[in-house]
Formats: sequence, C-alpha cells, structure tokens
Amino acid sequence: MRNLKITLAYDGSDFHGWQVQPERATVQGALAEAIQRVTGVKVLPQGSGRTDAGVHALAQVASCQLDAGIPTENLQRALNHVLPAAIRVLSVEEVAPEFHGRKSARAKTYRYRIYRGEICPPFLARYAYHYPYPLDEEAMCAAAARIVGEHDFTSFAAVDPERGGEEEESSNVRTVYSSAWKREGDELIYTVRGSGFLHHMVRNLVGTFLLVGKGTLDCAGMERVLQARDRSVAGPTAPACGLYLVSVEYCAP
Repeated sequence: MRNLKITLAYDGSDFHGWQVQPERATVQGALAEAIQRVTGVKVLPQGSGRTDAGVHALAQVASCQLDAGIPTENLQRALNHVLPAAIRVLSVEEVAPEFHGRKSARAKTYRYRIYRGEICPPFLARYAYHYPYPLDEEAMCAAAARIVGEHDFTSFAAVDPERGGEEEESSNVRTVYSSAWKREGDELIYTVRGSGFLHHMVRNLVGTFLLVGKGTLDCAGMERVLQARDRSVAGPTAPACGLYLVSVEYCAP
C-alpha cells in the first residue's frame, strides 16, 4: 500500500467546490473517479482543505493510499488523460505513510484578484472580481497589515454546515503570517499566508477590506471588527471567482 501526494490545479468555475457531493460536479469527486478508472481502486483523496464553489487552485494537495503498482509518472499522465480539462494533476509523489493532505499542512497561501479597469475582458470575467468603482487602495493596504498575527477570526468565519472551518478544529484562532494588497496593472491583488483559514475567511476579509476602500470603515474600525468576534459586523462575502488557493506548505520530510 503506497501513500501518494497528488498536487493539482483547477479552474473551479464549473465545479461545486472541492468536496464530493451527491449528483454535483466536484473536484474531489472527479479526482476519485479518475483514480478508479485508471487503477480500478475506489478511494476518496483527502485534500488540504475544501475550496468553495467557483474557487480556483494553482496547487491544491491531496493524499490517498493506493495498492497499485503504477509508477507515479505514469499515474500522473493517465489521470490527466481521463480528468476534465479544467483539472490538471501537476505531480504525483510517493510519501511517508503518516502524510495526510489536510492534517499535515502547516501553512497556506491564498490570492484574491480584483479587476479595476472600466471594462473587464470577457476572458477574465470568471477569474477576477470586476470592481471599477473608486477605492482608497492605500487604506486597504494599511487595513490588510492590521490582521497579521494570531487572532480569533470569528468575525470573518461563515457558518459551515460541515463544521466551522476547513481545518476541523474547535477554535477559530488562526495565525496570519503575511497579508498585503498589491497593484499589478489593472488588477488589485490580495495575498494572504496563514496557518489555516476558516470557512469563507479570505472572501470575508476581502469584503471587509472593500468597505475600508469605500470609506465605510477605517483601519481602527477593522481592528474593532476583528475584536468583536461577530460575523454580522464584518463586510459581505466577496465573490468566489477572484479567489485562488496558491500553495500548501508541509514540514520537510
């Protein structure tokens, strides 16, 4: 029995998120079906976290145990041959038996893209949130820095019907290592790296930063929202299309 680490990228536009659901197209479901078609083994690969419907991934990580002798390079090619074009397996690696896609993760990086131009190109419409209206981008940058550190992020956590957060912990305390906005051409891009993220946490942070950009909330108000531990005082949830899981970090073997 081999323990495999599968790194994959996907366009989440046409999927109902990562987690398998009855009669709905999901990334986890498509990967499980592909593995069964290629190896004849029925498994449910465990992802590093559950991306929502419409959310994309540049390097999601999943793990599964397989009793199949296919070399990892051949398995990667075979999976890509049968998977939908919107999902690509970037690598398959044999790892230690104790490795787990979610439980072994130590940090994650997410990115959120906002297109600021007046007209959003059609080929970007599914991959960035179009917001052409005035924003104080400097204030948003200052507000983003306020959440760095260990905090209770309850104000930015949506109620998760499965649990309360993707890490399946009882606490809403997380550590954010870096949080910053950066302008790149017509795009305003938010990048956040942390120990883990609650359900809708990044999108709720972005929605609240947008309130700062609009002048509805100031930087001091951002701290008050954080300290309130009350979802109702934070901003709305930003659309899923602009969010990407960029990378997942693990301890060195």
